[in-house]
Amino acid sequence: MTQSGEIQDDPFWYKDVIIYQLHVKTFYDSNGDGYGDFAGLIEKLDYIEELGVTCIWILPFYPSPLRDDGYDIADYVNINPLYGSMQDAKNFIKEAHRRGIRVITELVINHTSDQHAWFQRARHAPAGSPERDFYVWSDTAEKFEDARIIFIDTEASNWTFDSVAKQYYWHRFFAHQPDLNFDNPAVTEAVLEAMRYWLDIGVDGFRLDAIPYLIERDGTNCENLPETHAILKQLRTALDADYKNKLFLAEANQWPADVIQYFGDGDECHMAYHFPLMPRIFMAVHQQTRLPIVEIMRQTPAIPESCQWAIFLRNHDELTLEMVTDEERDYMYSAYAENPIMRCNVGIRRRLAPLLENSRPRIELVNGLLFSFPGTPIVYYGDEIGMGDNVYLGDRNGVRTPMQWSSDRNGGFSKAQFAQLYSPPLMDAVSGYQVVNVEGQLMDKSSLLRWMRRIIRLRKQYKVFGRGTLEFIEPANRKILAYVRQYESQTVLCVANLSWSPQSAELELSRWAGKTPIEMFGMEAFHEIDETPYVVTFAPYGFYWFLIEK
Repeated sequence: MTQSGEIQDDPFWYKDVIIYQLHVKTFYDSNGDGYGDFAGLIEKLDYIEELGVTCIWILPFYPSPLRDDGYDIADYVNINPLYGSMQDAKNFIKEAHRRGIRVITELVINHTSDQHAWFQRARHAPAGSPERDFYVWSDTAEKFEDARIIFIDTEASNWTFDSVAKQYYWHRFFAHQPDLNFDNPAVTEAVLEAMRYWLDIGVDGFRLDAIPYLIERDGTNCENLPETHAILKQLRTALDADYKNKLFLAEANQWPADVIQYFGDGDECHMAYHFPLMPRIFMAVHQQTRLPIVEIMRQTPAIPESCQWAIFLRNHDELTLEMVTDEERDYMYSAYAENPIMRCNVGIRRRLAPLLENSRPRIELVNGLLFSFPGTPIVYYGDEIGMGDNVYLGDRNGVRTPMQWSSDRNGGFSKAQFAQLYSPPLMDAVSGYQVVNVEGQLMDKSSLLRWMRRIIRLRKQYKVFGRGTLEFIEPANRKILAYVRQYESQTVLCVANLSWSPQSAELELSRWAGKTPIEMFGMEAFHEIDETPYVVTFAPYGFYWFLIEK
């Protein structure tokens, strides 16, 4: 399969891209109906290209009752008419590729909507029939009792009784999202058909949603089971057999030792999210110590050469606290979600800027870490301008408000009447669209948007960030995080002050004696390294990237 435009023929392209995550409905409304659409997304591709990102991850755009923001899919091979037509989607992929931007989307294979034709057929079919066996059924709600309930705020059980089928059906998430039965080979084949459909249209890969839960077995917690990995290997074999340079990205909110299983031997997923790293970045900044970051990175095993971590600061969900200890969770709640309304499930439903109290130095610091840690960075739409949130919207909708383009009506997102909008835009005095918007930040040379463009452009110039090794340097001052990235002939030293106050540190760099650190943002030479400890001073939350050269 060939791709159009400026897309490079590189089997490891996912190691060097910067991913921009967005929902079609949130970005730009081209026809004034209150919902963003593919035509609007095409209109804003120039903005995305100028930001510098090289891959777009689109959240689900399929037909759906929208009870879970589209993750409750009612048809895998169609477009929700609110977002446009199939031709609009094809045009978007073509236009993105013409700009050298890849497109990945969602393959939500653990569950469907209860409105999906498969489920409606299953509940009306006789027990034990092939149609009924597309989902997981039981005459009792007492099977798989060791499986935890994920959405503890809304669900009391993983089983729900269906009055038509006269049986209970299994669901790891909301009750309106029944789980598919991957013990049935016909289910795997149906998923493969959907996958091939979108690959033939031109998408570059898939985020595999909630994949640890594909298979259920009594006496287990129904997560990370060997049979789940067998299904993934089957999907990957089909992907590699017929398509070139395509991607699987695993969404597995697990500890690193469990997540690496989803890489297999390089024969399952190409990428996986490093969920446990994300809360520990926030923990380190609030505690003013590097220890949470260093500890989790040291617990992270090596991964196959062809594989890659996906790293992020925030996304469309809550800041999940599943992969922290109970003590760490209590600390994060007290530090970042003092008001209980900010909490959701086992996490915090806030965007990046309000989490960091809209502090520009802290926002720059955590982005400096994001773009220099091992892995491929993901930027959530709006975080590049410091968008806020609305914790009163319910569920996680407060971090899914319309993109703020200008100070015009509806933030320039839509010409619809206010009441028509899928969600009210932010209008508060701190984060409202009158204050925080793209148009204003483009006019301000010192804006966060302009700074984000610069750091993205800088990162793209050096493959060491996406492909290099990681080694920590541990000065006596624990408020300083220092690490070396190396790849081929490139050596970069990254140092960051995690404290609100000025700091200094002595770094042991004698192995590079005779070389000069070049500060990469301004390309300014610092003093030459010798055999003595190398002293660096920092402004509050300051960080440096140094290129180590002769």
